[in-house]
Amino acid sequence: MSILVTPRATEKAYGLGAQNTYVFNVPLTANKQQIAAAVAEQYGVTVKSVTTAVQSGKAVRYSRGKNRYPGTTTRVDSKKAYVVLAEGSSIQMFEQPEQATKEKK
Repeated sequence: MSILVTPRATEKAYGLGAQNTYVFNVPLTANKQQIAAAVAEQYGVTVKSVTTAVQSGKAVRYSRGKNRYPGTTTRVDSKKAYVVLAEGSSIQMFEQPEQATKEKK
């Protein structure tokens, strides 16, 4: 069974890319071995290690109607995977071209 991993587009994720660490959104049911296999298959890289973190959904308030039937619920939980790649491996979508950064200045 293969799982779908999607990259997280955040400032922290781009900053970690310089350290050869990439951040992905993964399903809650995926374990580290499945995540490593999926990243290696989808991006053609060699995975060194995987660290996971489950982020609990925030509690939010809602109401059905004006000032009636107030209630609370939680948003959906999410799971992040921090994937460290072996030396010489990189994922191109996180790379910024050198010329583009120089032209903007």
